[in-house]
Amino acid sequence: MEKFDAILGQIDDVVWGLPTIILILLTGLILTLRLRGIQFTKLGRAFKSIFKKNEGHGELSGFSALCTALSATIGTGNIVGVATAIAAGGPGALFWMWVAAILGTATKYAECMLAIKYREVKEDGHVLGGPFYTIEKGMGKSWKWLAVLFAIFGVLAGLLGIGTMTQINGITSAVNMAFDPDSSNIAFTLFGNKYTWATVIGGAVVTACAALVILGGLKRISKVAEKVVPAMAIIYVFLGLSVLIMNATHIPAAFALIFKSAFGWKAAAGGAIGWTIKQVTESMQKGIARGIFSNEAGLGSAPIAAAPVQTNEPVEQGLVNMTGTVIDTLIVCTMTGLAIVIALCNPAFEGAGKKGVELTAAALSFDLGGDGISVQFLLMLCLAFFAFTTILGWDYYSEKCLEYLANGKMTLVFIYRLVYIAAVAIGPYFTVSAVFTIADITNGLMAIPNCISLIVLSGIAAKSTKEYFNKYPKLQ
Repeated sequence: MEKFDAILGQIDDVVWGLPTIILILLTGLILTLRLRGIQFTKLGRAFKSIFKKNEGHGELSGFSALCTALSATIGTGNIVGVATAIAAGGPGALFWMWVAAILGTATKYAECMLAIKYREVKEDGHVLGGPFYTIEKGMGKSWKWLAVLFAIFGVLAGLLGIGTMTQINGITSAVNMAFDPDSSNIAFTLFGNKYTWATVIGGAVVTACAALVILGGLKRISKVAEKVVPAMAIIYVFLGLSVLIMNATHIPAAFALIFKSAFGWKAAAGGAIGWTIKQVTESMQKGIARGIFSNEAGLGSAPIAAAPVQTNEPVEQGLVNMTGTVIDTLIVCTMTGLAIVIALCNPAFEGAGKKGVELTAAALSFDLGGDGISVQFLLMLCLAFFAFTTILGWDYYSEKCLEYLANGKMTLVFIYRLVYIAAVAIGPYFTVSAVFTIADITNGLMAIPNCISLIVLSGIAAKSTKEYFNKYPKLQ
């Protein structure tokens, strides 16, 4: 497994090399400039529009579409991904997550708005849209090959990365941590790795529940997301706020460490200050990669959820969907990251060598004090529901990519659902590093064609936005 992890790491370094990082940041910067800082000037309007009643063609309300998108973003990326980024890239990775999120908010707006603008309403009334149609219709038929590439990468991301293995792996790790922290009840050994009964039973229960919802299609997925996502987000935000309030005096030191680490400043021998390009690169790579993994801005997934919204105004839903990046990364991920960095700033913290959910749990328990059992159980609950809804959301995304590739042949889509459920079932038996690396690779491959299309169509996005606000001057 070590050789396999090493190979995946090399592929990840290529996919998430400097060119991809520059492409994603450049896309967000170009859209921020051409849309005149829409993520700042229209953010209040965006939040007000979340609960607005929609009218027009489509299958979902704006709120349902946002919850479906959030169901796929608020998951292990917020709890496990942040910890993984900080463990690999240092506290500075959190800074680069913020940068990616701020620029990514404009990206999220544009990609969702364009998805509605170029969507298709099929003969049976259901709606299909996403970057594949944005590329094909917006850029022209000669670019269909790029649309096909995106759809292929989307199917792979859902099946092999962000949608299945990372989520179920995060859930079972949390279940094992809560019910069998010493891993004393071994069910079996595979490739030298021991798996507990907590992992086996937890994985089986989640797989069964996922199958019941996935086989019900989009409307069942959206109904589950509407109920679960807001409730779990409130619980986790309450937990995060509790940490920040109880450790308010340590927050300035945490921010100082984050900024120093982000730009490569660190203590050197003899007390001097050193600066390393390697540290900056690692912080940027891990922070931006995990940021994209968490909020999916520029990835091209959220537009697939936005496309079926009941609206005749693409700009309106674009505003609603861009709030998802703010909620996901700038609020939820920041709480997780600060809790970890606050703990790392304290010499008494003994969890510095931990990874993933174990690091997050150790940090939250340390920051809040006590025996940590109640915190671990609450974290397990939040992670289980967050990751579960992400499994559902990414099944929908990858299904729509496959529907585009298969020209609407729903028999293939149904077969894919069964394969997807099988991928969820085997997810617990891969290493944490392997599943997150696979997710990084497939995410990066999705982002490349999507970002290219957003740069090319940035003028159309800006024009459509200007026309909308000229049409409704009271919304300025």
